[in-house]
Amino acid sequence: MSHDNLEVGVGFLLEPVAARHVFTPEDFSDEQRLFLKTAQDFMEKEVLPKNEAIEHLDYDLLRKLLRKAGDLGLLAIDIPEAYGGLGLDKTTSALVSEAIAAQGSFAVTFGAHVGIGTLPIVIFGTEDQKQRYLPALAAGEKIAAYCLSEPGSGSDALGARTTAVRDGDHYVLTGVKQWITNAAIADVFIVFAQVDARLFTAFIVDRNLPGVSIGKEEKKLGLKGSSTCQLILEDVRVPAVNLLGEVGRGSVIAFNILNIGRYKLGVGASGSAKPALNHALKYASERKQFQTPIIQFPAIREKIARMATFVFANDAMTWRLCGALDRRIEALAETGGDHWKQAVEVLKDFSIECSIAKVYGSEGAGKVLDEALQIFGGYGFTQEYPIEQPYRDARVNRIFEGTNEINRMLIPGTLFKRVMQGQLNLMPVMAAVEAEVKAGEAATSPAEDDNLAIERFMVEQSKKVLVFAAGAAVQKHMAELDKQQELLLVLADMVTDIYVADSVVARVAQAVESMGSERSASRRAIARVVVGEAYRAVRSRARDLASHLANNPARMVGGIDRLMPFIPSDLIAARRLVADHVIEAGRYPF
Repeated sequence: MSHDNLEVGVGFLLEPVAARHVFTPEDFSDEQRLFLKTAQDFMEKEVLPKNEAIEHLDYDLLRKLLRKAGDLGLLAIDIPEAYGGLGLDKTTSALVSEAIAAQGSFAVTFGAHVGIGTLPIVIFGTEDQKQRYLPALAAGEKIAAYCLSEPGSGSDALGARTTAVRDGDHYVLTGVKQWITNAAIADVFIVFAQVDARLFTAFIVDRNLPGVSIGKEEKKLGLKGSSTCQLILEDVRVPAVNLLGEVGRGSVIAFNILNIGRYKLGVGASGSAKPALNHALKYASERKQFQTPIIQFPAIREKIARMATFVFANDAMTWRLCGALDRRIEALAETGGDHWKQAVEVLKDFSIECSIAKVYGSEGAGKVLDEALQIFGGYGFTQEYPIEQPYRDARVNRIFEGTNEINRMLIPGTLFKRVMQGQLNLMPVMAAVEAEVKAGEAATSPAEDDNLAIERFMVEQSKKVLVFAAGAAVQKHMAELDKQQELLLVLADMVTDIYVADSVVARVAQAVESMGSERSASRRAIARVVVGEAYRAVRSRARDLASHLANNPARMVGGIDRLMPFIPSDLIAARRLVADHVIEAGRYPF
């Protein structure tokens, strides 16, 4: 893989859409597809047939399934070969996560083990810790859990009250951890506690230590087949050699691990949305009303189009991100050094994109499942049909890995921070946009739509208006900007719309080049829908902000309208074309 022309975090705001080749599902290697097929076969043969037992929280079955996944190498992908792992790329790891997402409870059990449970040791563990724990975790002989939240601290993770007091060669841990996935079946816990009441620190805690106990199972809305309990620590003597990382550096571990969880959750959104779409297609083809299969009704076909459009867009964005991560990490690997330490630095650079993936994926998959349930009608509300369970399971994804509100505020907050620290050279862009607005001339969209010219124009103008609105926000609020949460949420949605639209245009442009215009017509229609909706949303949000940000709102709105002129776009016709293609295929076809 060439390392030329590598993407950087938030680079999409500074360069023309489709300026480079981005990684797409069409670029998966044979090895990556093999791991995807292995994971899909495992789910179809071992997990999905046991859905009922899983949902009744059969601990022994969960352990056996994780052990089988270990036998197949599915638990070892992110673990270096030196410790019994496979040491594969982030795209392969994410592909397996997408396949496992077909059963929500097991997906959470699996994800907590291979991700937040195991990776802290992979990335931050000492050589001794890696040798002692990773081989067993890679094989599924031991199961891991991650313990960050507490009854009194959720989003405020650093406000934890669990204490760790040094006593000779041990630390004595006391406290209660809340919402611990895998608590009842885990052998190894990554626990965060305050040393000297102020130094947030991570520890590896073995289940068999005296003083470790597990609370009762939480009665949850969804994910009923995954264990969620409190971890109770009563004067637990943890060997000092099990301190993970450095004293007082627990936040480095906690927040870097969350970035990994966020982009994987975005990938997993497609893993739950695709089966829902396929179930809805099958049901709508068979269900008749007024002597007509409901799949023939335009209102149902529009729902199908919207569902497929989300999956296509989510795939375009998340696989672009995974490919960018892999290319950057691979380039760094050639310079020598620790793979995962380098990966953490790359993930920091793409932390905004990781948050976007989490927010867009979790909310979009929720909408797909909602539409699927609606297509099933009353039957969709019953447990006899296949939508009720994933519909309930999906709701928590907006809370996992940092709430969507927290992630939304991180998107513009991190963006402004990088600009102020000189890490993102956005000032010349701001100056150019201000000059364009003052010139008073309206932007003119292309007359011809050759090579997605209109979509490219809309994405580029959306970027300009984002910069225009962000500049106005900085001018008004300056140092108080971080307290303007409502404003930050709106800016986050604008950034998200732009990144998704930019990714879709890039994916479709590459498809047109490789497939030709005729064969890629349905993909072009998806681009028309995604970009058209994003353009209108960005324009509308910016206009809404004008009354808050500008002394002369009418003047600011005028500038926005000149940057983003009205562009007629027949989204109804575009969705009809998408629906025709999906319905003809009888499944999600892209």
